[in-house]
Amino acid sequence: MAIHRFAQRAVLWVLACAGIGVALADLLGLLDAMTLGTALPKITLLILSTVTVFLLLEIDRLRVVDQIHELVRRLDTDAIVRDRLRDHYGGVARVHEGFPKGEFIEHLGTASREVSILQTWIPNLPDFQKELAEAIVRRGIRVRVLLLHPASPVARLRDEALGKHRDPGAEENVRESVGRCLEAFASMYAGLGANRELLRVHVYNSLPSIAVYQVDERYLVSSFLHNKLAINSSQVEVHGADTVVGRDVRHELTKIWEISRPVDLGNWQVSVNNISL
Repeated sequence: MAIHRFAQRAVLWVLACAGIGVALADLLGLLDAMTLGTALPKITLLILSTVTVFLLLEIDRLRVVDQIHELVRRLDTDAIVRDRLRDHYGGVARVHEGFPKGEFIEHLGTASREVSILQTWIPNLPDFQKELAEAIVRRGIRVRVLLLHPASPVARLRDEALGKHRDPGAEENVRESVGRCLEAFASMYAGLGANRELLRVHVYNSLPSIAVYQVDERYLVSSFLHNKLAINSSQVEVHGADTVVGRDVRHELTKIWEISRPVDLGNWQVSVNNISL
C-alpha cells in the first residue's frame, strides 16, 4: 500500500512539472518551431497541470476518506453478522458437544449483572464454585439457582431416565445429588458475609424443561435426555435476551422462578422439609 501511494504521488508530480514546464517553454517561445505549439495542447496541458496540483494538495484528505469508507464497510459487515445471528438464527451463536467448562468460567470472570442456573441438580458445580463465589464477592453479581425439590416425584422419574448415567464420581440418586448441591451452596452462603443476599437458591416441583446456565445475556441451553446428563448433552449457546431463542429461555427461567420456593441456606434441610409440594 505504501509503494502504491508513493507511485501515485510520483506520477502526479511528474505530470504537474511537465505541464508547468510546457507552459514556461511556450512563454519563452521555445515551442514556436514545434508542431505542438498550438493553442489547444497548451490549454489542455495547463488544465491538467492545475488539476494535478489540486490532487497533490488533496491526496491526504482523499486517503482519510478511503480510511473512513473502509471503517464503514467493516461496521456494516459486523452489523450484518449481528442481524443474521439475531434474525436468521434466533440468537443461536454456536452448538457445543458438551458443557464448555473453560468458556463458562471465562464468562463468569467478566459477568457484570446476573448469573442464573436452572437444573435438576448441578453435577459440575465443583468446576466453577470458586469463580461463582468470587463473582458475588468481588463484583456484586446476583446469582439465582433453581434446583429440583429433592422430594419431588420428578426426582424418581429422572433417576429412571438416567439409569446408571448419573454423577460418575458418586453412587447417588437424584434426591441425594440435589442435597449435595444444596449443602455446597449453604457452605458458599456462609462465606459470603455481607454479600449473602446476592445468592438466592430456589427449589421447584415440576417436570424439567431445559437446563440453563446464564451469564448476563449469554445462555448455555441443553435438554434432559435419557441415559445422559444434561451437561454431557449438546449445549446451544445463545447470545441476546431479546432474540427469538433468548426470549423463550428467559421466559422459562422466569416461569420456573415464579412457581419455585426459596431455600434458607442458613439451615437448608429444615427449610426444604418445610416446603410443601
